Amino acid sequence: MILGVGVYGIALTAGWPSPEAWIFFPLVVRAFGLLSTIVAIFFVRGREDENPMNMLNRGYWVTTVLSIGALFLTTNVMMQTNGNAPSGLPVWLYFFAAGVVGLATSVAFVYITQYYTAGTFRPVREIAEASRTGPATNIISGVAVGFETTFVTAITIGIALFASHWLGSQAGIVNAEGKDVGGIFGTAVATMGMLMTTAYILAMDTFGPITDNAGGIAEFSRAEAGAREITDRLDAVGNTTKALTKGYAIASAALAAFLLFSAYIDKVNLIQTNRGGALITSVNLANVNVFIAALIGAMLVYFFSSLAIRAVGTTAQAIIVEVRRQFREMPGIMDYSVRPDYARVVDITTKAALREMIAPGAVAVATPIIVGLLLGAEAVAGMLMVGTIAGVLLATVLNNGGGAWDNAKKYIESGNLRDAAGNVLGKKTDAHAAAVVGDTVGDPFKDTAGPSLHVLVKLLATITLVLAPLFIR
Repeated sequence: MILGVGVYGIALTAGWPSPEAWIFFPLVVRAFGLLSTIVAIFFVRGREDENPMNMLNRGYWVTTVLSIGALFLTTNVMMQTNGNAPSGLPVWLYFFAAGVVGLATSVAFVYITQYYTAGTFRPVREIAEASRTGPATNIISGVAVGFETTFVTAITIGIALFASHWLGSQAGIVNAEGKDVGGIFGTAVATMGMLMTTAYILAMDTFGPITDNAGGIAEFSRAEAGAREITDRLDAVGNTTKALTKGYAIASAALAAFLLFSAYIDKVNLIQTNRGGALITSVNLANVNVFIAALIGAMLVYFFSSLAIRAVGTTAQAIIVEVRRQFREMPGIMDYSVRPDYARVVDITTKAALREMIAPGAVAVATPIIVGLLLGAEAVAGMLMVGTIAGVLLATVLNNGGGAWDNAKKYIESGNLRDAAGNVLGKKTDAHAAAVVGDTVGDPFKDTAGPSLHVLVKLLATITLVLAPLFIR
């Protein structure tokens, strides 16, 4: 909408129909995305013997197809101009294509994440196979899978940014200063296109913890074995959908951060124009202040992740001590004659969740402010660029690596791993114990640090945009 205000001025001057439509376009297109999701929910049906992931994918494809139709209608109606683009094609057609690029990026991340975290593909099976020789090889394999995922992630985001920016630039929208604004607006439309499926992706994310807790209820209530088998299948799919949502979130954060970075540069230049100062035409990494700030931006991503992971470890230690105390002082817990003190464990977790997040939050907010005040506006731009890149890639490692570890354990528990003699290596085997260790390592990766990084990326961009006037010397 911020970028739409810039196009609004051009549309008003040129006398285009409904210039305000360029501002309200994001709201309308997202509303159509919600309607598409509502319709798609009715298509999530299947057979008892069907893979639950296929049922969810069916609904996702319905959402995507309906979103493409809605995007076509919205761009055609709201992005009318008095003439065509330099190529002779209608302007709105280029932005429709940019929106389709965003939807295609969404689809790509859905299937990229499924490949790396679902038990039916090579990465999870590779980790499960590594569990035969112990926890160390399980963790080595899981880390390798996590790092591997950055390749296709970076390529996909790069293609999406290039294609959407190129399509927007072909629209021929130029402001009073002669600057092309269609390219960056095309990237914005791609971001909005990608976000049209957000509601359905969020529903898939919610599916994960629901099925996880259903499995816990089935186990604690001592339900029949068949019930637990069903919840295990659903839980494995839930692990994939949770990882899928995190990959989707970080991809949208990358596109949005590029837009906010551009908005930051524009805001700084606007202020400099009013003050008669020098404009930022490019961010010069050869400038020592910019290089230092870029280094700090990359460091912030890793330091923030360290604080988040350490918070999980510290709290886990406190809970383990409490659980051991209860087993020691209340031996009747094992035969169900004594009820455990659940409230005490929940109390420890809740207090720690609030207390341990103070430091990461403070660091994330304070760092861009300090860098801006000490090193200046251009240095902040360097920090924002490099911090975004590092955050996107590290989040990909943590999210997909953690999800793959979790489903490698589920893969073994489902009886899919066998030894040389053909015997099943399931629960209570050395391979399963190794997979449990990997899953324990992966939990703070995929459930704490990874999801937090896309928030950090957007937070950096938002803080620098809002406080830009303070950084200009």
